[in-house]
Amino acid sequence: MPFLVLFIVVPLLELAVLIKVGGYIGVIWTLVIIFLTAIIGVNILKKQGMDVLMRASQKMQEGTLPARELAEGFLLALAGALLLTPGFLTDAVGCALLVPATRLALVSHVLKLIKPRVVMESGGFASRPMGERPSPFADRPELHRHRPDVIEGEYRRED
Repeated sequence: MPFLVLFIVVPLLELAVLIKVGGYIGVIWTLVIIFLTAIIGVNILKKQGMDVLMRASQKMQEGTLPARELAEGFLLALAGALLLTPGFLTDAVGCALLVPATRLALVSHVLKLIKPRVVMESGGFASRPMGERPSPFADRPELHRHRPDVIEGEYRRED
């Protein structure tokens, strides 16, 4: 229910602000400002997003969980979505999320919402090649025994 209200109230507020601003400075200048905030915001977002991605990559190479970087990445994605949404209120919130101090203040709240559940092995990430999945029987040694009804072999289909 709160999201439904959010999707109704925010566009109505945006529309009211757009009409007010358009009445003061004109429709063309209002559209130009909205377009410029989107372009400038996306350029800043690209740079900050790459910085966060590099920090996350470095932490993963060190074998630590990049939780703070993931939360920052989420907030940057939210900032991008808000900046691309036409309107002054969403642009203001999106720009606020681009300020590192504001974003860092919200990271702990995001981490509490996400509550990551990661299985750690020997103090770090499990090291295995990309795309390789761990065995579902890795933690159940009783399932490793040989089963007599399984016959190993090769086959070839000839038509």
